[in-house]
Amino acid sequence: MPTAEAPPSNLSLIRLLDKEVLANPYPLYHRLQEEAPVYWDPFLHAWVVTRYDDVLTVLLKYSAKRTPTPEKLKEMGLPQIAPLAQLMVRLMLFMDAPDHTRLRALASYAFMPARVAVLRQKIQSVAEGLVRKMEGRDRIDVIKEFADPLPAIVTASMLGVPEQDWSQLKTWSTSFAEMLGNFQHNPERGGLMLETLENLTRYFTDALQEQKRRPTSGLVHDLMVAEVDGDRLSDDEIIANSIVTMVGGQETTTNLIGNGMLALLRNPDQMERLRQDPSLMPSAVEELLRYESPSQQTARLAPEGAELGGKKIVKGTAVIAVMGAGNRDPRRFPNPDQLDLGRKDNRHLAFGWAAHFCFGAPLARLEGQIAFETLLRHFSKISMESEPLEWRHNLGLRGLVTFPVRVERAA
Repeated sequence: MPTAEAPPSNLSLIRLLDKEVLANPYPLYHRLQEEAPVYWDPFLHAWVVTRYDDVLTVLLKYSAKRTPTPEKLKEMGLPQIAPLAQLMVRLMLFMDAPDHTRLRALASYAFMPARVAVLRQKIQSVAEGLVRKMEGRDRIDVIKEFADPLPAIVTASMLGVPEQDWSQLKTWSTSFAEMLGNFQHNPERGGLMLETLENLTRYFTDALQEQKRRPTSGLVHDLMVAEVDGDRLSDDEIIANSIVTMVGGQETTTNLIGNGMLALLRNPDQMERLRQDPSLMPSAVEELLRYESPSQQTARLAPEGAELGGKKIVKGTAVIAVMGAGNRDPRRFPNPDQLDLGRKDNRHLAFGWAAHFCFGAPLARLEGQIAFETLLRHFSKISMESEPLEWRHNLGLRGLVTFPVRVERAA
């Protein structure tokens, strides 16, 4: 139970369900940092932390093992969503050491920087092909025509499944991401979530069996043969982590590209700066990740004796670490609401931290760099077509549904 009075409802993260707040959550985050940096949110049944140092503490020291087991769900009278739990408890996202250490050691082999670098030519080829399809037009949708298909096609290729399946995989990925970011606020979507899970499990079960019959290069095969000190992944672990890799590889990168292009268009001086100095691209991607983080928040469970901001937190209580707020904390980043593509000391929280740092980060960074470089090189002018924009109704993952812009081709 909380040990402090809850703040007014207008400071609750539940306000992200309002379109106006979802479009610009940063004033809410700043109010929370000043008025209630560590508070009990009765709508979310969790503590919420928004300052950089507190978010970092939660990511470093609190437990990620927060998914109820199927047995626990049955005790709670929710047996219908037990299949979801059966998958979730096998994901690295929801594990602590030593289980997390074992699984990460086996799975991270496929994401070594040298292996990601091999994908550079593939990413560039896909990006160029998508831009070629836009020839002869002065209006495009950055999300539907570029930010959605680019990581979806690349992820399919990386997994070793047919690239032509990317559209179906993207549909399932979007639904699965809604569950990760919204399920507690939208439980009536449980039917769609279970259907999506069944489809994904069937798809990757078939992919695994195909790899056993006819091995080809790709993540599914890499997970199948990965071995550390004689330990290997079970079929269920391969399927579960192929699913989460597919979802993570698509959703965060789509949001990085869409959010990043929006930030550049709203800050034309920074876009021009990047056009004039392409060597800024790696730094620019880091700043865009900080400025509009694709992943906004994550939940953990408090350990024994937890205390944050003078508040004592009972062991096992849920704590929501808002990375999107921490990345705009003026105590950590000078002028945090200013986009500065050359920002120094930019240790943002967009990919998490420590043991649970996203091991797909090198791939996401590479895709982002190639995406922005390709769009800026092919189009001499990109301009916003209309506002307000439609944001994804997702409290955990921040991104646009569509993003129509007008373009002029480079000579």
